[in-house]
Amino acid sequence: MSELRYPPGFLWGTATSAHQVEGGNENNDWGEWEKVPGNIKTGPSGLACDHLHRYREDFDLAKELGTNAHRMSIEWSRIEPQQGQWDGEAIEHYRQVLLALRERGIEPFVTLHHFTNPLWLARDGGWESEQIVERFAHYTAKIVQELGDLVRFWITLNEPTIYVYSGYVSGAWPPQQKDFALGAKVLANMLRAHAAAYNVIHKHRPDAQVGIAHAMSWYAPYHAWSPLDILAARLWDRIANWSVFNALTAGRLSLPYGLGSEIPEAAGSMDFVGLNYYYRQRLIFDLGKPKDLFSRIVPAPWAADAPTWVGEIYPDGLYRILKALATLAKPIYITENGVVDEKDQLRPKFILDHLTALHRAISEGIPVLGYFHWSLLDNFEWAEGTSARFGLVHVDFSTQKRTIKQSGRLYAEICKANAITSGLFERFAHESAKQHLEAQTV
Repeated sequence: MSELRYPPGFLWGTATSAHQVEGGNENNDWGEWEKVPGNIKTGPSGLACDHLHRYREDFDLAKELGTNAHRMSIEWSRIEPQQGQWDGEAIEHYRQVLLALRERGIEPFVTLHHFTNPLWLARDGGWESEQIVERFAHYTAKIVQELGDLVRFWITLNEPTIYVYSGYVSGAWPPQQKDFALGAKVLANMLRAHAAAYNVIHKHRPDAQVGIAHAMSWYAPYHAWSPLDILAARLWDRIANWSVFNALTAGRLSLPYGLGSEIPEAAGSMDFVGLNYYYRQRLIFDLGKPKDLFSRIVPAPWAADAPTWVGEIYPDGLYRILKALATLAKPIYITENGVVDEKDQLRPKFILDHLTALHRAISEGIPVLGYFHWSLLDNFEWAEGTSARFGLVHVDFSTQKRTIKQSGRLYAEICKANAITSGLFERFAHESAKQHLEAQTV
């Protein structure tokens, strides 16, 4: 029988972040910002998914889905609620979370910073501060000393360019700055902090694998014939996609983020590539938008009711980006991939198409070792609140009832088989995926 089979030992996972699922995180900058009316589409996160108390139930669902890996984050404000004060109960809580994963045969990938900052840190300059590198290294050391025996894979930062753009360029997220130069400073500080954390982790756990989860889109000109649109797409690719990886390989930030910034300590501080891929973004050159690199993103037609940042579903973009990332000569993990889909109508085909593109890359020798679907649960999606649903598991936020969706059942079949069988294509047919299947035989 024809099928798309994945390599032995391939990691099939799901992903979450602490603030988006735990609930009750009010001692960080997002918890404070959410209290301002109008900042969150559906209001403050509140209990979110109550994952703080329901993590065992949620990991039972992850096991039911057939996954063997899970990406989670640790909430800094729980661990260090005041500067230099460690919360032993919070540390023990995360030990129990990690043990719950291990008991279910699920490999944890732990993210140390997923957008939120303790209030004490935010009020003392946050990532703009000259002390941030030392503070992040101090926090990292505590986590690794306490929990490192249960964790092999570490992600220091989630999407640093998204953090910078949303908080310091567009000003849509806290700290709501609109200062590109300040944003460039923050990005440099984040990469210095990553390098310091990389060294701290390896000091305590020499066998650890450490990387960054970096957001990349496939940028394309809206008018393929327009030199200016082509230029806009190339600029976005260079800056949004490659500035971070250039710093982690060459030790410097490229323009315009860089402004000549040398970060030699960052060179070589990457054991694996973490890729967060969602959409294609099509760009039109626009002189009126200098902060957006003189371009504007054309909204995807299918996403008229979706958040403004949602782009065009484009599985081939995943394949093309993986081809480009192969030049870094590092193992690759897709640390996020998913689609906002209220009715779970798009997600099954989205999964099949993107996993087909992934299989194509692997079949060409690109070293992709794992895939983490965003997200295990419908969750609190930042400024969109609970209105943007990404989960394989539906959450009724009024009752906290969990229900595996059709897409979750599909994903479970793939994970358990370590393959996409012809039967799945017949049930969730998509012409481009079937064409690729016909070219593959086992």
